[in-house]
Amino acid sequence: MKCFERLVKDHITSTLPDTLDPLQFAYRPNRSTDDAISTTLHTALTHLDKRNTYVRMLFIDYSLEFNTIVPSKLVIKLETLGLDPALCNWVLDFLTGRPQVVRVGNNISSPLILNTGAPQGCVLSPLLYSLFTHDCVATHASNSIIKFADDTTVVGLITNNDETAYREEVRALGVWCQENNLTLNVNKTKEMIVDFRKQQREHSPIHIDGTVVERVSSFKFLGIHITDKLNWSTHTDSIVKKAQQRLFNLRRLKKFGLSPKALTNFYRCTIESILAGCITACYGNCSALNRKALQRVVRSAQRITGGKLPALQDTYTTRCHRKAIKIIKDINHPSHCLFTPLSSRRRGQYRCIKAGTERLKNSFYLKAIRLLNSHH
Repeated sequence: MKCFERLVKDHITSTLPDTLDPLQFAYRPNRSTDDAISTTLHTALTHLDKRNTYVRMLFIDYSLEFNTIVPSKLVIKLETLGLDPALCNWVLDFLTGRPQVVRVGNNISSPLILNTGAPQGCVLSPLLYSLFTHDCVATHASNSIIKFADDTTVVGLITNNDETAYREEVRALGVWCQENNLTLNVNKTKEMIVDFRKQQREHSPIHIDGTVVERVSSFKFLGIHITDKLNWSTHTDSIVKKAQQRLFNLRRLKKFGLSPKALTNFYRCTIESILAGCITACYGNCSALNRKALQRVVRSAQRITGGKLPALQDTYTTRCHRKAIKIIKDINHPSHCLFTPLSSRRRGQYRCIKAGTERLKNSFYLKAIRLLNSHH
């Protein structure tokens, strides 16, 4: 069944229109968590480059989101997206009339027929959920709703302390959830406020269904630890600790007599993958101390493997350049518009984005543009 689901998933993704919400980064070609994080950070940093501004980020958590999908509503949305009626009927049949039993030891309960939700553990469920929420988009130009499958983040760009549009956006999201049978888990929903102004004022909390949303100074967002200072010490400390645990395994494998080539492969798969995860989004704004801590792990691994390993700076540069090329070739990528070619006389050159702060200058898109121009 899972093999068949993969075929259906590939077919659905191949027929989806290019106009689908560009800020849904899951199940789209040439999209990843790196893209979602870079887009979120660029949106925030570009706004914070202006005077008297700050950013509010609301990290939404839903209660049992997969279990509350209404198949009949989902099918209507799939038809709106232009999917074949026969395929829509198959999805409806797939999600309804599902018998479920509970077994404890040798005891089996009487079956219960389920007609709501998408089965957890199925190949299709995350894709169907992301399509079910495709119409959950920002209603105000000063806000963005960035999604990766069931991870939803509302980014509110506040100017001159006017939060009207942001608060209206949160209220509208609550209404959308009610209309689509989704329940916001207010206790697990968190808010982070990024405010670099010298004269800060008290920020009134956000309420959802009469409950105050907790404000946090750090949040794990799509696998990275993001803070209200937009620095990466918390994130680098976390991944260095995780990578050092893998170094123990690398040392053990060397004691067992594995070849340098096998040790290097183990490093690339289990340690470098941690150090370089989301590197394009984070590394540019890492402090010198953060970078030294990360590179120290690479040097330790190099001593164990006995071979030359690529420095993280080189990995970062290579990946930034590669990702920039992919975005330029993809006209439907939400960040494609940031790469504006200069006049025909200067082919291969791209217009630099103006930046007043080091935070923005060191962010992925500005770094990528500088790399493209220097390569040319």
